[in-house]
Amino acid sequence: MSAIRFVASKAAKGRLATGTIRVLCHVKPGASASREGIAAVTDDVIDVCVAAQAREGEANAAVRSVFSKTLKIPKSDIDITKGLKSRDKTVSFKSGLDIKPDEEIERIRSLLLSSLAQ
Repeated sequence: MSAIRFVASKAAKGRLATGTIRVLCHVKPGASASREGIAAVTDDVIDVCVAAQAREGEANAAVRSVFSKTLKIPKSDIDITKGLKSRDKTVSFKSGLDIKPDEEIERIRSLLLSSLAQ
């Protein structure tokens, strides 16, 4: 299974599919602030380091913030749809309009790879 998946919503015939992008993540809370961000991008999972601790939703908010900055989309458009109390999470957001699913997945993978902590 791929770390970045497109889940299509019902679309009118003849139109490009719209849907949701789901990203499988492994979160490492409590990292130093200088290490916060995308740590690794593999076919199976995206490793994310956040400085926030895993309590009272702090790490979840930090994960949403990291994805917001990396993908240049509003935090309000990003949801954690699975794993709210786990290090393994599924992060979801709407796909770009008028773009093919494969191109959208590749665009997101490229943005994630370009943001890897140096």
